[in-house]
Amino acid sequence: MPRFSSTTPMSPPRLLLLLCARHSSSTSHPSRIWDPHAAFVAATQRARSGTLTTEDAHHLFDELLRQGNPVQERPLTNFLAALARASASAFFSNGPALAVALFGRLSRGAGRRVAQPNVFTYGVLMDCYCRARRLDLAIAFFGRLLKTGLEADQVVFSTLLKGLCHAKRSDEALDVLLHRMPELGCTPDVVAYSTVIHGFFKEGQVGKACNLFHGMAQQGVAPDVVTYNSVIDALCKARAMDKAEYFLGQMVDSGVVPNNVTYNSLIHGYSSSGHSKEAVRVLKEMTSKGIIPDVFTCNSLMASLCKNGRSKEAAEIFNSMSMKGLKPNTISYAILLHGYATEGCLVDMINLFNSMATDCILPNCHIFNILIYAYAKSGKLDKAMLIFKDMQKQGVSPDAVTYSTVIHAFCKKGRLDDAVIKFNQMIDTGVRPEASAYRSLIQGFCTHGDLVKAKEYVTEMMKKGKGKYREHIKLLPMKYQFIEEAATVE
Repeated sequence: MPRFSSTTPMSPPRLLLLLCARHSSSTSHPSRIWDPHAAFVAATQRARSGTLTTEDAHHLFDELLRQGNPVQERPLTNFLAALARASASAFFSNGPALAVALFGRLSRGAGRRVAQPNVFTYGVLMDCYCRARRLDLAIAFFGRLLKTGLEADQVVFSTLLKGLCHAKRSDEALDVLLHRMPELGCTPDVVAYSTVIHGFFKEGQVGKACNLFHGMAQQGVAPDVVTYNSVIDALCKARAMDKAEYFLGQMVDSGVVPNNVTYNSLIHGYSSSGHSKEAVRVLKEMTSKGIIPDVFTCNSLMASLCKNGRSKEAAEIFNSMSMKGLKPNTISYAILLHGYATEGCLVDMINLFNSMATDCILPNCHIFNILIYAYAKSGKLDKAMLIFKDMQKQGVSPDAVTYSTVIHAFCKKGRLDDAVIKFNQMIDTGVRPEASAYRSLIQGFCTHGDLVKAKEYVTEMMKKGKGKYREHIKLLPMKYQFIEEAATVE
């Protein structure tokens, strides 16, 4: 073992290994015995805290193979699971891929003598492949698990079912659920059923999802809150609110208590379909049962109210959030700002915008776009441009929507030179022009009699759009021959 002087800095991986070594003394030659259990426990803690590097992990396995001391199944599995669930960081970008690579080292030669993976280990690695969107390898690993003689449990099957459903292969997942699991001695539980039901809903196969929901009861598996939430959420997204309410009633009658997720789905469903009164009713029912609304709940209801021109009522909900211990997020501000902008309440809008600093929320491009659109729409182009400049000072880059809004406002005011400057600036900064930007310029030049310039933009629009802007061309005045020709070109 190399010596270190008192001034020699140790690398993190080396330090980790030394910390996990315990001393053994003899009368003549002191030595260190490496403890794989302690080493893996320490590495797992570092993986969870985000301080373990790829080099550390490979160093750990280098030492494991060099020492030849077997590591127990549990610390090995815990370590691989920590890597699989770790968020990308400056130390490593892909935890699941690293976990798979490290396990691969144990599958060859000496690696087989120092580690004996159990069913949980295989489950973790299958999850890694699913997270990496390599379902084919996850299925192969499942086959490898069966060949070892180990019995696949509920966790392993749930991982396989999730992978199949995520890959939009819910029909195959159903076959595994109803046939493969019983054949291999594993009775499907509520988690397995809920996973496949959710998969069918995600694929839009509502009939199959509902049939499976009713079928699970016949198999003696009672739906839980997750199952009901999956059904109710899917029906709400499909705006089948009557059916969603039916399942809510069935849920309560079955003794399953609705939670925040349940009511959020209903509120969002009613809100998105324009039934704000029903959304408020559900909110009152929710609070009467002692369930505290979260930010998502409030945002859904605010969006519904603003959509129906009731921004003042939405503001009441916004202001009540702090009293409930909730902190409005960027979406909360955007919803209410848009509501004010749509109704022309510009003073309320800018006051709300200025209050964002109180909640330590930095405005994003979408927020700035709302302000610019509001001022431009009301004819206050100078104020719109002040916001445009302010967003750049704050380090927020204008996007295609920002430029299109400003270009349209300039064209509407007859300031075509300024519109062209912004259009060129958009292209110079690498922002792809939207069809609406071209349309504003073409309309503007046609209105002010510069048909040559208008024709240039029509030609450019058709060339860069490769025909996909044809529907936008048809929205322009057909009294000009060059526009009519462009609209009919195949």
